[in-house]
Amino acid sequence: MSKVLVIGSINMDLVVETSQFPAPGETILGRQFRTFPGGKGANQAVAASRLGAQVTLIGCVGNDAFGRELVAHLGREGIDTRHVRIDERASTGVAAITVCQAENSIVVAPGANHALAPDDLHAAHAAFAAADVVLCQLEIPLATVEAAAALAADHGTPFLLNPAPAVPLSESLLDRVTLLTPNEHELGIVLGKPDDDWIGLLRRHPQRILMTRGAEGAWFADSSGQVRHQAAFAVEAIDTTGAGDTFNGALAAFWGMDLPDLARHACAAGALSVTKAGAQSGMPTKAELEEFLNKKNRS
Repeated sequence: MSKVLVIGSINMDLVVETSQFPAPGETILGRQFRTFPGGKGANQAVAASRLGAQVTLIGCVGNDAFGRELVAHLGREGIDTRHVRIDERASTGVAAITVCQAENSIVVAPGANHALAPDDLHAAHAAFAAADVVLCQLEIPLATVEAAAALAADHGTPFLLNPAPAVPLSESLLDRVTLLTPNEHELGIVLGKPDDDWIGLLRRHPQRILMTRGAEGAWFADSSGQVRHQAAFAVEAIDTTGAGDTFNGALAAFWGMDLPDLARHACAAGALSVTKAGAQSGMPTKAELEEFLNKKNRS
């Protein structure tokens, strides 16, 4: 399995289950409140670790109860947290999540995640040299993402970027991305071509973009420019929080596979993750994923 270096956010998710989403200005009663470890960086690190990868995480938390709890939790998941810095001025990031009938709405307060700086990456340069793949997202400062891509390039390490939340990305950053993993909405935004059709965008970037469309699966263009589809796996969804992060963590964990097999494993892992509540708590193990795929192969 891969040696994965994840650079990204670490949050505590504050989750309320409701029977309906509140309208602007409306107060409603929720059914249940729970806390879950989250943040796209931490989520993807946990997903990769559970699928058998050797994972190192670079991130930042506050010097508070949430921060201490999250770092301890990541350690229990088998993740190397020596490069998770504790910031004395910012609070640990939180995400307020409303879950309604397996769908969710999310508001993120980044906190210490926005204190993660390029200097933090340079201090961990040896981790870039040791990694088989570097995985990053956009819940940390864009300058830090750009520094991560540059360091990965300096060490000849593939750079996997999940561009969420979506912002336009510079050509210099895009040129350093080995595989970009947007959803359909994010694709045009990050490429600076929001009015172009997604099929055309995929064809112009063969084997460099793997685009997701939720329950429909994933698409990419092969080396000949032909757009190929990996269908999603049918499951009974309980909570979709973290499905995309599971998808990306699986890509990193199985990085040595070719793109069609990568897409299949990632779609299967993402499907399994929605069958349980919580972002990280629903993420499958390698054994669970293998059993799931073996059943699909026999059916």
